[in-house]
Amino acid sequence: MKYSRIYTIVLLCLCAITTATATPVVKTGIDILIEQDFAPLQGKRVGLITNPTGIDSQVRSTIDILHETPNVNLVALYAPEHGVRGNIYAGDKVNSSKDSKTGLPVHSLYGKSRKPTADMLRGIDVLVYDIQDIGCRSYTFISTMGLAMQAAAEQGIEFMVLDRPNPLGGYRVEGCPVEEGFTSFVSQYPIPYIYGLTCGELAQLLNGEGMIGDKKCQLTVIAMQGWKRDMDFEATGLPWVLPSPHIPEPLSAYYYPLSGIAGELGTISIGVGYTKPFQLFGASWIDANKLADRLNALNLPGLSFRPIHYTPFYGNDKGTRLQGVQVHITNRNLAALSEVQFYVIQELASLYPGHDLFANAEQSRLNMIDKVCGTSQIRKQFTKRYRWEDARDYWHKGVGAFKQLSRQYYIYP
Repeated sequence: MKYSRIYTIVLLCLCAITTATATPVVKTGIDILIEQDFAPLQGKRVGLITNPTGIDSQVRSTIDILHETPNVNLVALYAPEHGVRGNIYAGDKVNSSKDSKTGLPVHSLYGKSRKPTADMLRGIDVLVYDIQDIGCRSYTFISTMGLAMQAAAEQGIEFMVLDRPNPLGGYRVEGCPVEEGFTSFVSQYPIPYIYGLTCGELAQLLNGEGMIGDKKCQLTVIAMQGWKRDMDFEATGLPWVLPSPHIPEPLSAYYYPLSGIAGELGTISIGVGYTKPFQLFGASWIDANKLADRLNALNLPGLSFRPIHYTPFYGNDKGTRLQGVQVHITNRNLAALSEVQFYVIQELASLYPGHDLFANAEQSRLNMIDKVCGTSQIRKQFTKRYRWEDARDYWHKGVGAFKQLSRQYYIYP
């Protein structure tokens, strides 16, 4: 047991490390800011919204860089989900505190308030945002960004985004925009589930389209150099720091929207608690070979399914022997990521009608599904026959219009 525990810790540490090329081909916003000798921040009292992903190309923390630079007056930090140092578990409340390394006050944006209050912003001239996102709207950092933009606009404070790559690239758009009545922190704005923009581009869209309110903020985007819309994160040469515990590598960003909605049901494992978070679908009652055969017979473009047996180390299924499939993305350009989970549930419903994943879920879980989907129509249409074809057109409703709208906010070719 002792050696098993040590092995697990070592494996998780290794998963959190991604090797970068010696010379990155992309410079992020913080790297450009350094080259500018921080001129956009000089003479201003600076507040910083960040987490461990806020780093330069040499893996130095943006917090430490700004704090140690003589001509920058960093006066406060603002903590999204997981905290500025990444020490808070997913969904857990983040308390306001003092940063142990710098001594700066840390204001929580994932506690009593998810929008900076006037008191939090008192004495701030510019609010800087530097977080690596993963390109999916249910990942809460973009909600934090938008609400902070709104607060900055209300207080007459400049808002600055230090831009970073979208690890899904700049073309992929999937899922219907959030409908009225389904706005939540996992679906804060009427954008598709996968939105195909960098944080800087998204900030421009939220501001330009009035999504943060009637009053626009004074927005500055410190753009990257060298990033192109068809780039995978690996192509940037940049180091990857996990933005949350279950996104240990750039490829994880592809799997999060592939299984995350199904994971909200709580009636099937998606690999969280094992070494392949978001890459697996499993349960104790599944026959791995049968499910893999059914899914591979669908010939879904860019995807392959491998039978797998696994036992989660923690979570709801801790210590339980599960069977299911590991999803392999064989062609990232062809795979429709967000559809995979619905095809998996479709085939499970056919193979095991006695295990209705939606009927066995708690009502609070179903409500969360609707929030993440941004509508109740996907759940209602899909669960009539458990055929994805019944809900597929609705899921992609509005994608074309959003693509056309978002082009005017592109910063990168």
